[in-house]
Amino acid sequence: MRLIKSLLLAFLLATAVAPAAAQAKVGLGIADQKADMFDDPRFTELGIKYVRKTVPWDVLKDPKARLDLDLWMAGANATGAHPLLTFDRSPRRKSYNPTPKEFATQFKKLRARYAGLREVAVWNEPNLSKKPELVAKWWLALSKACRTCVVLGADLVDHKNLDSWARRFVKTAKRTPRVWGLHNYVDANLKSTKRTRSVLKAIKGRLWLTETGGVVSRNNKSKVAFPTSPTRAAEVTSFVFNKLVKVSPRIERVYLYHWNTGAGDGKTWDSGLVGPDGPRPALDVVRRLLGLA
Repeated sequence: MRLIKSLLLAFLLATAVAPAAAQAKVGLGIADQKADMFDDPRFTELGIKYVRKTVPWDVLKDPKARLDLDLWMAGANATGAHPLLTFDRSPRRKSYNPTPKEFATQFKKLRARYAGLREVAVWNEPNLSKKPELVAKWWLALSKACRTCVVLGADLVDHKNLDSWARRFVKTAKRTPRVWGLHNYVDANLKSTKRTRSVLKAIKGRLWLTETGGVVSRNNKSKVAFPTSPTRAAEVTSFVFNKLVKVSPRIERVYLYHWNTGAGDGKTWDSGLVGPDGPRPALDVVRRLLGLA
């Protein structure tokens, strides 16, 4: 009888915690191009475990870009953060599309240079400028080049063509990536879940919000209007974690873009948690989420 009672108690405890396990805590990351983030005590206090940077697909060919990435990767390593690199066009040849073989060769060189690199996204917002058939071939090549890596299908942007673009990608690849990336600023800043839900219906696999967060100011001539201010950005940041990520347990990570905006920066876009005059309200939201305030 005691054994039966013990087994029953164990079963009840297991079923009681099952819902919590199903809705696991979302990983919080920061996307920022600058290595000085890692030296900021306000950043290190947070204990951020995931960081993201966008780099040219042939970044190692450019001495300045290579040094910049060396410093950034060293900062990630020093703070114990897992780096995610998203590839983009080369400043040397902006309109050139590498062959899958060329792309894979550069990726292997990156892996040889940075032992801790295990996560990459094939391209930054490709549904705005690249054919899905080409991006799918790139994804297959990078996946083959490192079978133990997590290679995101792409860092998509919540544009109206996303559903059809993703279907064409999968048709070419003949399989679905385990993880996709998404930039969903529109949903976040309109405090909506509509577009994110649509993306989840269009694709299978896990979803990382590789760029999101509240916008402080912008002047990028976008046709989509939404309110911006430091206070509004804080409200949006709270919405992202309290509402948006909860639409599906498939959303595993959130990378807020970006860490800081210096004097003279942010002329077309500013979503920094820290401004030229110091921390902004959105950083307080992040600190509360992490139990630091």
